[in-house]
Amino acid sequence: MFEAALAGFALGFSLIMAIGAQNAFVLRQGLRGEYVLALVLTCAVSDAILIVAGVLGFGALVEAYPQAIDLARWGGAAFLLFYGLISFRAAFRGGDALKETGRGAKSLGAAVTACLMLTWANPHVYLDTVVLLGGISSQYDPAWGFGLGAVVASFVFFFSLGFGASLLRPLFTNPRAWQVLDVVVGLTMWAIAAKLLMN
Repeated sequence: MFEAALAGFALGFSLIMAIGAQNAFVLRQGLRGEYVLALVLTCAVSDAILIVAGVLGFGALVEAYPQAIDLARWGGAAFLLFYGLISFRAAFRGGDALKETGRGAKSLGAAVTACLMLTWANPHVYLDTVVLLGGISSQYDPAWGFGLGAVVASFVFFFSLGFGASLLRPLFTNPRAWQVLDVVVGLTMWAIAAKLLMN
């Protein structure tokens, strides 16, 4: 149980760390101190719903089609290799995710709506949570332990990002810091992909 939860936490945290529009939005709102609790809860609860759906759905699929484990493993490895490449590309480009696209949200409703759009309208969130985490969870016993670890990672990450943003302002307003983080994320993705391919 602990090993499965730890693996879920590690992979879930690595996937969420990848710089994207959702994280940049939460970071900017955190730096401004606007609606932080509502936004981090929106992101974390959305992730939890998708992760649980993935774990439950893939568990049923594996019971009916055991060969789905191999498909999930190869598909997950391919996606992680691609995701790592995206992180390296972002590092090369120098932290484009933090460039301002406009002012902060003017109301709680506008902030939550923007956050929901960035979460649920992003096709990558389904690949990350439902497909990738759900598929890989089937390789652990219990699968729900892996899913629980991934859900905890989501809450830890978003609360840390939202509420820790003001403390990190001197560091993460520097594009160089994001370049380093993107490189670390890319290496993590490729290491996990290699482990999947060697199983």
